[in-house]
Amino acid sequence: MCEIDSLPVGEDRAEEHANERPWPQAGRERMIMPAPVGRVGTDETIDEHEMLARMNEHTVFMMGDNPALPRMPDRPKLLDFFRNRFSDITINHLLASGKKALEAGLDEKTVLACLLHDIANGCLIRADHGYWGAQMIAPYVDEEVAFAVRYHQALRYFADPAAGYEYPESYKRFFGPDYQPPEYIRQAHDYARGHRWYGTARAVTIFDLYFFDAPEPIDPEMFTDIIGRHFREPEEGLGFDGSETAHMWRTMIWPNNFL
Repeated sequence: MCEIDSLPVGEDRAEEHANERPWPQAGRERMIMPAPVGRVGTDETIDEHEMLARMNEHTVFMMGDNPALPRMPDRPKLLDFFRNRFSDITINHLLASGKKALEAGLDEKTVLACLLHDIANGCLIRADHGYWGAQMIAPYVDEEVAFAVRYHQALRYFADPAAGYEYPESYKRFFGPDYQPPEYIRQAHDYARGHRWYGTARAVTIFDLYFFDAPEPIDPEMFTDIIGRHFREPEEGLGFDGSETAHMWRTMIWPNNFL
């Protein structure tokens, strides 16, 4: 995982308490059944029947904290997911995007949208990531922020020279020079172009990064105040507040759960 500076003052005890929790299913071999969405259509094969046959009093399917992952606090906050669950590329990508927007003098809600635009890619799902990401954050941010995260997915495929956005050269390499987005993407683009928040969603595409070279390390604490003002951290912790998207955050906390 990416090395990130120490926890903010007051959160060290939360991490301590998390590390004191007993590991679940202690003393047993814990099998991980990979999620179908990540392997369907690939050469990766999992013999589910063989895994089911291996179950006994000493061999079970994994539920709860995985010792291979950093432990999450009892009441995780947004930056805990950056520290403990997101891939290095996602962390650097989001922090660099948010920093670029901040340095350009964009308003704080737009900076937050840039910081969160690819959040679903971190440890959840890549396909339709704008829609998944917008849904994840919707209970906790202004509607405009969620709109920008959702519609950046469609807008990035369509140049808007007047706004300072060209189709990324890297997309020609990622998808091929003849790639054409599907009709639902075109429809979403047309809808967003006519919306009052088009500028916010377009800004996300402008301050996105389309190559994934490792940038200079960025301290995520630089966004603490913006997050505090524009992201409603639930007292119970993300994943445990009963919101309609709490299950998505729990999936990132326990990504290897069997069920």
